[in-house]
Amino acid sequence: MEQGWFKEILHGRGLKMTNQRLLVLETMAGHPGEHLTAEEIHDLAKEKNPEIGLATIYRTLQVLVELQVIDKVSFDDGFVRYELGKTGKDSNSHHHHHAICQRCGAVISFEGDLLEKLEKALYDTEGFTVTDHEVKLLGYCRECTKKKEQKE
Repeated sequence: MEQGWFKEILHGRGLKMTNQRLLVLETMAGHPGEHLTAEEIHDLAKEKNPEIGLATIYRTLQVLVELQVIDKVSFDDGFVRYELGKTGKDSNSHHHHHAICQRCGAVISFEGDLLEKLEKALYDTEGFTVTDHEVKLLGYCRECTKKKEQKE
């Protein structure tokens, strides 16, 4: 995680670098590729700062989402989850996508610019500029597919 980059973003919006904001970012950076709930972030952050409250975590997450430093994701499991967004030199690349197993709930993250042709065609035909996208594929993971095939 690039603290200098984060500090620039905060100052550009008239915000200060607080210990809580830094703690939340460091906590998330310590769990790359994970999709953490606010409660999970709170539990992890309390290991470094036992005094931090859940309300502070929620407020901090909201600020970080608004600053587009972290992403808010939903896997239709009843929980809002957060993941570290593209930062610094990677900030212009596409977000990764998710494949979600409908049987066991496993989440597989994958990257790829699969939608570039569609985005270009949308711009060419409709003048619509895509600034972001989220892809969620639902299906069955390898293990659940094997179990399903064995039953048939």
